[in-house]
Amino acid sequence: MATEFQTKPAIPVVGHIMTDEDIGIQQGTKLQPVNLGRTVKLLTDPHSTSLYERHLHSMWKIIRHFKHGFLMKDLVQVFKILNVCADRVGEHPEYIEPMCEILKICSRPFLKEKSSDETAYAQIAVESISQLGYLMRVPVLEVRSEICRSLISFYAPKRLSTAIVGHKQANEKYNRDIIERSDIAETLVKALALLETDFELKLKVMNVLQNLSAASKINCDKMLQAEAAGRICGGMLDPDPSGRLMFRSVEILWNLLENGNKEEVAMQLNNANCIGALRDAFSHQVTQGYSHYDRQMRNDLLVLATMVAEQCPDAPFIETGFAKHLVLFATFQEVKSHNALVKHLSFGTNHEDFELKKFLMNVIVVLSKDPNTIPLISEGRVLLALFSYVRNNENTSGAQEWSPSQFEELQLHAMAALATLAPLCVGDYMTCQGSTRLLLLLEWCVSQDDYGGHGNAYHGKGGRGNKRAQMRYCLHILRSMVSLGDDAVTQDLVDQGAVNQLINILNNACHSQDEDDAIDLEIQCDMLFIVSAFCEGDLHRKELFGSQGVDVVLQYLRTNPKKITSGLGHHKLMLATVDCIWCAVVGCYMNEDLFLEGEGMFLLLDLLEACPKNMHNLILGCILDMCENPKSIHHVMTWRGSEDRTAPSLFVEMWRKEEEEMGVRRGAQGTIIDQTKPLMGMLQEEQGVLPLPSHCPSQAIVDVSENMRAKIYAVFCKIGFNDLQGLTTEDQVTVTIIERYMDFKLGEVWKEVISELEQEEVRPITPDQEALETISRAFDEKVQIVTETQTELIETQRQKEMDDEQETYTEIRENHRQKEKAIRDWNDYIARVSNYEYLKDSKRRMDSSIENSRNQTRYRELELFHGTDEPNLQTTTFQGRHVTIASTPLELTGAPVIHPITSTDRDKGVTMTEKTTIIV
Repeated sequence: MATEFQTKPAIPVVGHIMTDEDIGIQQGTKLQPVNLGRTVKLLTDPHSTSLYERHLHSMWKIIRHFKHGFLMKDLVQVFKILNVCADRVGEHPEYIEPMCEILKICSRPFLKEKSSDETAYAQIAVESISQLGYLMRVPVLEVRSEICRSLISFYAPKRLSTAIVGHKQANEKYNRDIIERSDIAETLVKALALLETDFELKLKVMNVLQNLSAASKINCDKMLQAEAAGRICGGMLDPDPSGRLMFRSVEILWNLLENGNKEEVAMQLNNANCIGALRDAFSHQVTQGYSHYDRQMRNDLLVLATMVAEQCPDAPFIETGFAKHLVLFATFQEVKSHNALVKHLSFGTNHEDFELKKFLMNVIVVLSKDPNTIPLISEGRVLLALFSYVRNNENTSGAQEWSPSQFEELQLHAMAALATLAPLCVGDYMTCQGSTRLLLLLEWCVSQDDYGGHGNAYHGKGGRGNKRAQMRYCLHILRSMVSLGDDAVTQDLVDQGAVNQLINILNNACHSQDEDDAIDLEIQCDMLFIVSAFCEGDLHRKELFGSQGVDVVLQYLRTNPKKITSGLGHHKLMLATVDCIWCAVVGCYMNEDLFLEGEGMFLLLDLLEACPKNMHNLILGCILDMCENPKSIHHVMTWRGSEDRTAPSLFVEMWRKEEEEMGVRRGAQGTIIDQTKPLMGMLQEEQGVLPLPSHCPSQAIVDVSENMRAKIYAVFCKIGFNDLQGLTTEDQVTVTIIERYMDFKLGEVWKEVISELEQEEVRPITPDQEALETISRAFDEKVQIVTETQTELIETQRQKEMDDEQETYTEIRENHRQKEKAIRDWNDYIARVSNYEYLKDSKRRMDSSIENSRNQTRYRELELFHGTDEPNLQTTTFQGRHVTIASTPLELTGAPVIHPITSTDRDKGVTMTEKTTIIV
């Protein structure tokens, strides 16, 4: 039997990968594989080193093939070729052109076949960029120029318009990263030394450095490692008719300041060569520059100089004469000068000249940190120039004058500078009649003149539409001057009525209904501080403070304590108020009496109770000095705080909190634990006793000023230690320690003396040794006495608590005894109403008791005796004509029980109602 075989249809083979080329939609250019290794071998093989034509043919072939960029995997061979060419261009100039073409291709982003190539070949790419910098050693202008162009293009690449099949360009971020990781920036800075004779090439290299430093902190730091700031600043004055060198130099220095380490930049510029270059460049731009570009360059140079002066106060500005030039330029408009530099110089009202004026004021303030600059400032009459701006503002200006907004900004800037410079030049301040100018401006600030500030710039904050900015900086200058403590300055201000003027302003401010902001509070704080400085230690000025000043501080003390933590600055205002009380009220009996009459002591204690701990020290010191007046003691003892707290209780609580922060070891109820160290805190105990020179205070002495315990002790010395109200037993235990604070502190100091002598192995003479032993025993005995007193107080309190407990128990028992008596009375009542015989016995006992209670036993036999008892009445109660009895409760009967009144009841005169009670 024949078998038929059926053939199955063939299954077509399908490729798993289909490319654009397979389906005919490929776009872009396709790179043909080229073996760069052969070219490298051709160039380096000893047998083919002289085949120059073949070398050039091979390199041109590579250039044509990789015209869109080199592959990352081929970078090693590419830079081997470049290094071979670099070594041969000196003898064979024909290599220059292909070398430049290869460098031009290096300006394009590197190509990657896979996404992982960026990571895999990252180090090779970094080293390749570094090799570009090393090629600056080639003494060929075309090569060096092409390297500069390639680096600029590589740092900010342009995308190709034609796609490359199978490859992709690295992105701009990748290019920037590998440049930052390379040392190209440092190499180019060092290469500047090779280009001193080639001006155009130097400009190209500086252009590259400008681009690299524009937005990269890493590049700036690497440039600074090569001392870029000093190199560039020192060469900025090289001959250059075009002015491009100075522009590039200033731009690079600006980039280093913005993105690099400012301190390092300043240190590199801190030498006579760089400061001299800045001086010459700035002076040239000021005197010879007229264009907008020149004015901008001039301002940039001045900012660079200011930065160096800020970071390096010892920079040679005086030695190079730069400081004298700056003082001259800052003052020549306000103070006439015959110096040749400013003979034909004039500033306009344009923005650049306006900024220059502010920069000059600022640099003078910065230079004043060096004391050697003060004579130059005084000689240049800087204060006179600045005080020319301390005058009333106007709403209009002339054609060649600063506009009102510009004048206001310069005025505030000048006043800010005066706040720093005036205390350094007191003689010039007095010569310029500074006090008179400031007080006149202050009077104008609070007047009703129609002027509204523009509030521009930093110093004009909060001054739009008002005069607060002028008033604020006027007070800053006054505060700086009175802080000197110079008697001539202070007396000059007082003689011109500054005290009354400030108090009037404060009086208006504290009674104003407007809500204060941070600037208002700052102004009021400054005025209080100035008044405090005036009155401190001078009785006559305190009398000038008078009743109006006392009313002002009392009004401030009545401020809501919750505002202290508002963040606007009320805590500073409270501290300034307390300081003003301490300086202007305390010590003058008239002011103290007015202060106490206004309940000032109560307000101080209220503030002490409510304020944060960091304000306690100042307030407590003020209260302590106020207690020198005997009248204030009664106010302190009368004061009651929250929850009826007394002042001694408040002081004791402050003592406990102070010791808790110090880590003093105390018992559960504040008792002394370590009798050898009754006052010592944890820090003092850890530091121990160290031998110190005689002029250095020991830890025990330093402790007195580092906490408030000494002030609390002094307050208790004023108010006494006995018969204090509102103290608990724990408070009394603490008071025993406070009372002996001075004794304990003296003992602590003597123990330190003994310990230092032992550490230094010094044995006192016998009398001194005996005295030291006596002092130690006395100290131990006093501690023991305080400890026993504390134990007695605690035991007394414990006994009192036990007595109170027994009284409570007795009261409870009495309450139960009354209940038991009520039960017995009820049972007796039931027995009497239930048993007639028992009722008669009770009646007989009652009559017998009544009879026995009488003094006369035979009064019934007297002729005048009248019986008051009704006969045949069998009740055991004393009753009148009406008796109240309790009927059956309504809840049992459901309705009132009505008892008809019978004739018998009417005859006996007994009326029974619904709630009548009869006890038998």
